[in-house]
Amino acid sequence: MRQACYAIEAQDQKALIISDLGPWDRYPTVTNAAEGVVQELVSSGALQPGMRLFCYDSDGQLDELLVENGEFAGFRCGVQP
Repeated sequence: MRQACYAIEAQDQKALIISDLGPWDRYPTVTNAAEGVVQELVSSGALQPGMRLFCYDSDGQLDELLVENGEFAGFRCGVQP
């Protein structure tokens, strides 16, 4: 499966914010590849237990990717970090 193309925009002890970069004719969006994105961020150590994960999606909207036990668990749309 192809991985999304994204960049880390900000990070602190409580949250990680990423941006979906595209181009979407070559890469899936973070939304469409959420499980793999979370797995990659957890494996790399960028997303630590207890941190929230936010993403500026392909439309520029900030959404939260919910993470439970190091795995993708759903979305919360239109949030504030």
